[in-house]
Amino acid sequence: MDPQKLINFRSFPYVMIIFLTTLAMAPGTLSDDSHFEACMPRSCGNGPDISYPFWIFEEQESFCGYPNFEITCKGKDPILKISEETYIVRDIFYNNNSLLVVNAVVHEGYCPTPRENVSLDRTPFSLSPDNVNLSFLYYCEGQPTYHTYPVNCASNTSFHSFAVFHKEALENTNYSIDSCRTLIESPVYVDNDVSFVSLLGMNYTDVLKLGFVLNWTAHSCSNCKRSGGRCGFGYTHEFVCFCSDGPHPRTCNDDHGYSLHTKLLIGFCAAAGGILISCAVFYFWLQRRRGKGIFKSYFLTSKNSLDRSSVVDGEKGDSFDFVHVFTYKELEEATNNFDSNRELGDGGFGTVYYGKLRDGRAVAVKRLYEHNYKRVEQFMNEVEILTRLRHQNLVSLYGSTSKHSRELLLVYEYISNGTVADHLHGELAKPGALSWHIRLEIAIETASALTYLHASDTIHRDVKTNNILLDKDFHVKVADFGLSRLFPSDVTHVSTAPQGTPGYVDPEYHQCYQLTSKSDVFSFGVVLIELISSKPAVDITRHRHEINLRNMAINKIQNGALHELVDPSLGFESNNKVRRMITGVAEVAFRCLQNEKDLRPTMAQVLEALMVIKNDDYKKGNAEEMDMFPAEEEGGLLKSGPMPRSPDSVMIKWVSNGSSTTTPSF
Repeated sequence: MDPQKLINFRSFPYVMIIFLTTLAMAPGTLSDDSHFEACMPRSCGNGPDISYPFWIFEEQESFCGYPNFEITCKGKDPILKISEETYIVRDIFYNNNSLLVVNAVVHEGYCPTPRENVSLDRTPFSLSPDNVNLSFLYYCEGQPTYHTYPVNCASNTSFHSFAVFHKEALENTNYSIDSCRTLIESPVYVDNDVSFVSLLGMNYTDVLKLGFVLNWTAHSCSNCKRSGGRCGFGYTHEFVCFCSDGPHPRTCNDDHGYSLHTKLLIGFCAAAGGILISCAVFYFWLQRRRGKGIFKSYFLTSKNSLDRSSVVDGEKGDSFDFVHVFTYKELEEATNNFDSNRELGDGGFGTVYYGKLRDGRAVAVKRLYEHNYKRVEQFMNEVEILTRLRHQNLVSLYGSTSKHSRELLLVYEYISNGTVADHLHGELAKPGALSWHIRLEIAIETASALTYLHASDTIHRDVKTNNILLDKDFHVKVADFGLSRLFPSDVTHVSTAPQGTPGYVDPEYHQCYQLTSKSDVFSFGVVLIELISSKPAVDITRHRHEINLRNMAINKIQNGALHELVDPSLGFESNNKVRRMITGVAEVAFRCLQNEKDLRPTMAQVLEALMVIKNDDYKKGNAEEMDMFPAEEEGGLLKSGPMPRSPDSVMIKWVSNGSSTTTPSF
């Protein structure tokens, strides 16, 4: 039979069913509108009621509020994201279009201080004039006599960091703000109930937890609410009043709401679209039955199956939660057609280019290698997961191209000050430029980021100093976290593989081919040794037994020759405090570098130990010599029997499940 006749007759009953069903389901047609029920106010735990212009992701439909007013529930806290920053919503004042928020960084772990000024450009929000500025001044020379809030976690014997109200008054005391490296203004709303005396008795985190007030701009909902309706967006993304009898343009008291003519027109258009889709699906089904293979995937047929000329036109219509989808043309323009002069680096997954978006943001665009085009659906799912990982020491993933784009591209924030590897032994390395204080901060912030990843069930898999970026203030931004989740474990490129980089790879991986969070711990141990020694993880110009830095470090530590490993510019021989701290970090690294993963600490334990070392709360080791771990056959790196101590041996408690063990002295 002629296929056209099949479409005309066999599919007619199905087409009519779809027509009638679609017409019945068309919003606001002949039945009451379900949008009214969908937009009922809700809350996150004990938080404020969430309603127009706000809406709760996964609990309400997006038509219940504005796109930029999306709230997510994290436990009992409502979370609002503005310009890549995350805020906890404490209260919403619908009567005057304002809300009280707290920067989520205040509730994070180590050193919860604001890193950037509040950015509200191109958003519907603005700072209330009722806020006052709490100024954070980092790494200042000299300590002020004026009342300040010390930021001890960002201070040392040479530099002071603190917060202060009314920095102008501070300047009147002849204190030079110009001696400070960084100034961040953080708004604070001080309620009339908070006395000046109680304010002086707080620390800076208590002050930040007071929050600050934002105003917003949106279509007023008061008339609609008074009429018994609930506000939202209509079919043309215009304000609409959802009522029990259907949508109305302004209030539920409008005589007709949307006219019957308009409702029928919407229903007819929706039904007509359903008919066309049904016919197209039926036609393709017939073609497939006849062996045409219409549905054969672009991406799975062969390495050359990606038809670039045809796929580029399909680069639209994607919608992924939390993921911004960039067009290929937009990123091509941002990188000047992927100009080779803009290359920032090259690795196992692709080449990274510097780019500048139309909105002025500087970005790093990772162009993934073509042989990684398989599992495109998995790619988008994993990108969505990675965009949800937010930590002050992780590079922000802004988004990616569509799964239909001619190339798969990832877009990250651009970090301008190079990598830790560059500053330790690369093109930016200068003797004495990277002080021990900065190196210890790098170790702590990196450990904090990895601890967060592990708590989020994400293994980095390629921890190395080339993947630890530094901003202008030498704060850490860990990159490429979880990227190898996107691809099969057998993908490799040149000498760099998703499983890790030579010199950093967990030795147990070679035995069981299974990467765990303890694999990251091993790699981080190598990073700690690099920070201590300023030497690269692998260097073929060194003696053959010391080409691998891990081997070199284990030998030096076991033989009581730590001083031969340490960078002379750090003051290990001349400064007793620095000597104790470096020795403590070497012990942490020693634990991380154990061949057996069960003998290594967790990243949370490593972070805690580093914080103890920084705070100088540990004591010089006076414990008796302890037996080492069982001897390792591979390379004979670890010896059994008593371990020689260094003159400044320290003891660090490792707490796990309520019990504590002590590291062997060296």
